Amino acid sequence: MNRENLQTGRQEAIRGFDIDGTFLECTPCGNGHINDTFMMSFDRDGETHRYSLQHMNRSVFRDPVSLMNNILHVTDYLKEQIRAQGGDPQRETLDFVCAKSGEPYFIDSFGEYWRAYHFVEDAYALEEVKDPQDFYQSAVAFGNFQRMLADFPADTLTETIAGFHDTKARFAAFEKAVEEDVCGRAAGVQQEIRFIKDRYDVACVLGDLLEAGELPLRVTHNDTKSNNATGKGLCVIDLDTVMPGLAVNDFGDSIRFGASTGAEDEKDLSKISCDMELYDIYAKGFVEGCGGALTDMEIECLPIGAKVM
Repeated sequence: MNRENLQTGRQEAIRGFDIDGTFLECTPCGNGHINDTFMMSFDRDGETHRYSLQHMNRSVFRDPVSLMNNILHVTDYLKEQIRAQGGDPQRETLDFVCAKSGEPYFIDSFGEYWRAYHFVEDAYALEEVKDPQDFYQSAVAFGNFQRMLADFPADTLTETIAGFHDTKARFAAFEKAVEEDVCGRAAGVQQEIRFIKDRYDVACVLGDLLEAGELPLRVTHNDTKSNNATGKGLCVIDLDTVMPGLAVNDFGDSIRFGASTGAEDEKDLSKISCDMELYDIYAKGFVEGCGGALTDMEIECLPIGAKVM
């Protein structure tokens, strides 16, 4: 979507959501790589109320209706759990605003999809792990997410990105690419190809355990970076990839992101290793947050979940 159409669609979306009050402003917000995010402000009885407005990227998420249905089913369930625990469902999970049509999204004149939700005030998202205690709080938040959704029927959700963490299928795709070698480059990367092929068992172990019924299918976040949890374990955000999956993959993705000694795009591999102190801190918080929801096999597989990711 080009800049001009995005601006026009944004103006239509601002008017399209069912929000009381007088519109004040709408400014860019955050640094996400997929969706376009803005902060909307409205005046209501002399008080400013803020909302996040997002243009959903249909190049990545081809079925925004199913995506939003996933999110709403999960957040509605979470709200029930949070109320039962005496919490605040408007702060402890995402709280979406309906469009004037009654749908949980707005479609602009270009056929693009937008959504809006109440902004979680007095909270912040971690862009990187600077303090081990912050990493621990992130672990508790994602573990608590698993605990509250332990009884949710995961198979009722749609895969928003098919095979997103299916490493067994990704390995098969890799082998096919090596065999076909359409660009004639395989000869120059034999060492790297051998490195991957030697780890076939790692790539397949979790998928095999799932197929054998030894690991349960759960509702998983699938993008468990520290910047997708706010404050002191307050609210898990960025639910686009919420779908059926494995809890150990959620754990592993957090370790991949947060316990690495280098940035995700670091090219000097000598700088990359796993900080075992941070690993231990995260494992402690995650298991505590899960509050007994994990099976013995899931707990046993947490280390291999980190290795797979």
